[in-house]
Amino acid sequence: MKIASLVGARPQFIKLAPLIKASQRQKHPNSKIALEHKIIHTGQHYDYKMDKVFFDELGIPEPDYTLEVGSGSHGWQTGEMMKKAEEALVKEKPDLVIVYGDTNSTLAGALASSKLGIPIAHVESGLRSYNRNMSEEVNRILADRSSDFLFCPTENACENLGKEGFSNVANNGKLIDLSPSESFSADKSTPLVINVGDIMYDAALLGLKIAETGSNILERLKLEPKKYYLATVHRAENSDDKKKLKSILDAFTEISIEKPIIFPVHPRTKKNLEAFHLAPSVFNQIQIIEPVSYFDMLILEKYATKILTDSGGMQKEAYFFKVPCVTLRDETEWVETLEKGNNVLTGADKNKIIQAGFQSSTLEHDSFSSTFYGDGQAADRILGVTSYRI
Repeated sequence: MKIASLVGARPQFIKLAPLIKASQRQKHPNSKIALEHKIIHTGQHYDYKMDKVFFDELGIPEPDYTLEVGSGSHGWQTGEMMKKAEEALVKEKPDLVIVYGDTNSTLAGALASSKLGIPIAHVESGLRSYNRNMSEEVNRILADRSSDFLFCPTENACENLGKEGFSNVANNGKLIDLSPSESFSADKSTPLVINVGDIMYDAALLGLKIAETGSNILERLKLEPKKYYLATVHRAENSDDKKKLKSILDAFTEISIEKPIIFPVHPRTKKNLEAFHLAPSVFNQIQIIEPVSYFDMLILEKYATKILTDSGGMQKEAYFFKVPCVTLRDETEWVETLEKGNNVLTGADKNKIIQAGFQSSTLEHDSFSSTFYGDGQAADRILGVTSYRI
């Protein structure tokens, strides 16, 4: 069986890593599956710190195809990705294309594969913010509608798809066994919705083992565990809006009076800080740093007092590491993190951010539970299911 993974952004590289590890296990001589795994990199992220370093550190092989699309408007970028991805897919003729998450790379890969009649697996399927103004929401809905395998990270994601008319929901949306039944292959014409757990949890467990011995980020930044906040801002709704970005940074300045804020700045946000004349020196209580590696970020997350972010992945990683989170958005796809107050939504409202930032956490250690997101073996389930259905 030949699989092609189509990736292009940092979160997708992280999600790809566990699947590569699982693919390598499947290539063992004793494996029942002869598996070939091709990597198509769209080039959506093209900064070294946001791109190649993740391949290097996560042990992902060099991409078989690098499309070098780069940045641009949504329509232009998606169109260029589709055109170039199609050329690679025609050449390779994979049995299955895997797309990840909710970026333009996800949508381009799903559409190109669908037009060529190649089965599609969408990893992280079924997530909904119910905000169509987010390009990510449109991308994930269209990717789901194009897919044959809808691999959901949670029961809630399966429920969302059930409400949208997907009838073939395996195991009633509950996490499936590691040895899936061959009955999944009974009707290949019907898209299969299946809870495999969250592949980001696989990646976090894998990465943290390496990070605990290989990262010295705390020493480099002269930080003590649980004596700093960690912040990131990258979504267009925040970073492209001068008023919102200033509101967020003003809130950070207030919060940093209590503890320093470590702020790895995304290239998009850095560009807009300069364009909006929001000079970093104005926020001198905040330690603004360049983007860090995945392993360094895991350590910064684990040992932070609190995380302030508009990232979907960091909301979950905060949850995995039992760190309270303030989400700089008005909604979240990861509704499980809100259940016991582990995560608080503030949008870009300065006062709400300050209130949530200063609020002492009274959460009990056991109020965090990774059971929402599976057991860290999503990648093996994904390969197990596809091997029966392809």
